[in-house]
Amino acid sequence: MDTATGKREHINIDCKTAVIEVEALHRISGLISTVVHLDSTLSDILQVLHETLDMERATLVLLDDSRKNLAIRASYGLSVEEEKRGVYGLQEGVVGHVFKSGSPFIVPDVNSEPLFLNRTGARDKIKKSTISFVGVPIVLKGDVVGVLTVDRLFGPEVSFEEDVRFLTVLSTLIAQFLSLQQAINKDRAHLVKENRNLKAELHGRYSRHYIIGHSKPMQEVFWTIEKVAPSNATVLMTGESGTGKELVARAIHQASKRKDNPFIKVNCAALPENLLESELFGHEKGAFTDAVIARPGRFELANSGTLFLDEIGELPLALQAKILRILQEKEFERVGGTSTLKADVRVLAATNINFEEAIRNGAFRSDLYYRLNVVPINLPPLRERPEDIPLLLDHFLQSSNKRNEKKMRMSREFLDFLTKYPWPGNVREMQNLIERLVILAETDVIRVSDLPAMVLNYDNSNLSPMSYSQNTATFPEVTSPKRQSLRSLEDMERHEVETALKRHGWVQARAARELGLTQRQIGYRIKKYKLSRPEMI
Repeated sequence: MDTATGKREHINIDCKTAVIEVEALHRISGLISTVVHLDSTLSDILQVLHETLDMERATLVLLDDSRKNLAIRASYGLSVEEEKRGVYGLQEGVVGHVFKSGSPFIVPDVNSEPLFLNRTGARDKIKKSTISFVGVPIVLKGDVVGVLTVDRLFGPEVSFEEDVRFLTVLSTLIAQFLSLQQAINKDRAHLVKENRNLKAELHGRYSRHYIIGHSKPMQEVFWTIEKVAPSNATVLMTGESGTGKELVARAIHQASKRKDNPFIKVNCAALPENLLESELFGHEKGAFTDAVIARPGRFELANSGTLFLDEIGELPLALQAKILRILQEKEFERVGGTSTLKADVRVLAATNINFEEAIRNGAFRSDLYYRLNVVPINLPPLRERPEDIPLLLDHFLQSSNKRNEKKMRMSREFLDFLTKYPWPGNVREMQNLIERLVILAETDVIRVSDLPAMVLNYDNSNLSPMSYSQNTATFPEVTSPKRQSLRSLEDMERHEVETALKRHGWVQARAARELGLTQRQIGYRIKKYKLSRPEMI
């Protein structure tokens, strides 16, 4: 073969090798960028080496947790048993030599190399007369943390130096991936610790189940939570809007045997009736116009866990029978489906409606009510637990200060005023009020004069205990003319909705956000109270 022909062949080999290297590195970079599970990604990297190059076996050896040994973390061409045998001392064999020296090591023939231990026994079954072997260090932040070993990557026509060069580039990518995984694990551990500390602080400071309250009514709620949580009984939470029914539902789930399984929430008033069934039970592909794929419903997603049906009193009659069936038989069908599915779900429900009135009016099935009302929990309004008001105010103030990077504090008159205030919107109203005051405050002390007019209109000095039924709270007569027009909870609700609408130029979405309502809920109240813009009358 003449010199020119030899040069052309050498160039062709180099070009082919370069193409193969680029393909392999491209695929490996794609794997690393996904940042998935560490061990599976490392194994996939070695798989790429086999598929794109001539490699038959490879190991990725890293320091173990004790940092006294090197162990195989990922491999290709080794069985599970062979991989388990791959444990080396820090200065043992070829792996130990590469780790200690921090330099690549080439073994042209493993049969004639005394440092090659064949600890795994993987090469005993190979009949080749000569097996070549290469090891390169994995260096992270200047320290050797592992060793990458492979059988010969390229054919005999390519030099060992090419193997070493390519593996050195690859080991750098692997080191970057390990560094990223360390950072992720560190952040995850920090978040877990922070979450644990915050929960412990809240638990110790405010009461059981991370619900704030030391009053007798709240102690009764805590007692019921502890009794009912270990069971699978259905729980019906009642009480005025904003009293914390979802918080109680989460507390029951967290104290139950299902705590490690899903907690799924559905607001029955937040979705249009035509979508609610699909949301609860799922649908099959083609069940309706937009059903381009099959989709599981909330009952399926909550399997083995807890499903919280908030505002269940707003559930349409057509769906109430299906809810009753799944409560009794644990069976249902998706929308547009014929297969009967099962779901092991604990149902917790909440409402602020008067069920007796709803049943009388035919708006709610009595059999579903009795099936839901196995264990009732009535959440007391704030006016029935005044001793908890200072605790809640302090909690919301500290939380808002942290969010808004402020150091606000309450004056004594402010605290006294709000302790006597009846809180028609309960805890939700309090949280929103404190957030608004912190954001708008011009000094570092919140005073009574900073309160909005709708709160100041109440003459707290003349308040006495209020009579309350599930739908109506009657306030005593006072001298203020404005107060006389707000004698019932419905009057107050109408006033708040109308005031919010006026404040936001009758944009329902904005008014709903301020009041903590959905657009469907505020639409219902506008219709209920026959509210309309003045120019439209």
